[in-house]
Amino acid sequence: MLQSVPYLIALAVLVIELTPAHFIYTGPFLTAVPALAAVTLGPRGTTAAAALALAISVTTATYNGAWGTLQVYSNFLALALVSVAGFITSRAMQERRQRELDQIRRIAVAAQEVVLRPVPARMGPLLAGSLCLAAGTGARVGGDLYEAVQTRYGVRMIVGDVRGKGLSAVRAVAVALGAFREAVHYEDDLVEVMNRCAAALRREVAVPGAYGQEVLLEGFTTALIAQVPADPVVQLVNRGHPPPLLLHQGRATPLMPSLPSPPLGLEDLISDLPEKPESYAFHPGDRLLLYTDGVIEARNPDNEFFALPEAMEGIGVGPSPPEFLEQLRQALIRHTGGDLADDVAMILADRFDGTAGSPSGGADVG
Repeated sequence: MLQSVPYLIALAVLVIELTPAHFIYTGPFLTAVPALAAVTLGPRGTTAAAALALAISVTTATYNGAWGTLQVYSNFLALALVSVAGFITSRAMQERRQRELDQIRRIAVAAQEVVLRPVPARMGPLLAGSLCLAAGTGARVGGDLYEAVQTRYGVRMIVGDVRGKGLSAVRAVAVALGAFREAVHYEDDLVEVMNRCAAALRREVAVPGAYGQEVLLEGFTTALIAQVPADPVVQLVNRGHPPPLLLHQGRATPLMPSLPSPPLGLEDLISDLPEKPESYAFHPGDRLLLYTDGVIEARNPDNEFFALPEAMEGIGVGPSPPEFLEQLRQALIRHTGGDLADDVAMILADRFDGTAGSPSGGADVG
């Protein structure tokens, strides 16, 4: 609304000058147009507003036959001075805001890196990589989480998304990851690992004053826990999270749960929660991608969602996990024009023959 004020003033001046009401002295009003634009529209908007004001001045001076009068040239001089000053001020304000935003983003990224850490490049029968990409629409720390740990039960991984942003989301992420990192080493039941994460989040929310009313009423966390044992399978427990994609023989397939389950924090919505993990084939040469909804909900200027399965199939299994994630990041940036609306977190895991020193048949699959 404030951004339209300079143009509304310019329109009002034009109407006054082209009607019998032109006896009203409008010079100060027109001079205010670039001044107000400098506050609300930035350097480009200030330039556009100044050009509009100048065009109106020329038009009205010609229409009213005022050329040659001292008043017209005084108006032009005042308009030029205010326009130049407004542009300089607007440019300085923009640069200052950008510096402050960059500083806040650096602090936010540093805070997120304290909680999240890159996954090991090799774990048991897996070669892995991870990626965390902050949204470009703001500097607040998001609630995406991921972790991968090698345990006596196999490699266990988690991806999740805490609703909301800011410090409350960071606290919830830290709590969920802390519970996961401890439970994976002691709980043989994968469902119980998820239950330990849910219980930790419930305890955290119960702390008086720890979270705002909005979080208490609507807060929840989607989470997916995967386990890759020695057998050629992957076991999943999914609590309201986007299904992982399995790239097998060149085709990316979502590993959908047979029975959808609510996110953590919404257990009261359903009486029958999963009692055991679901198993899917995961052979040497296959590639598994765990991700948060910021990937599949990323939109391009035409409001089209990012086609993750097609992108995954296009990259294939040739690149290493870090190279794959980098290519996927570039594809995501191209799709959105660099303007991510939500944070992104991903884990990529390649299955190989555990008796060999390198992935088995990876380059031949797909």
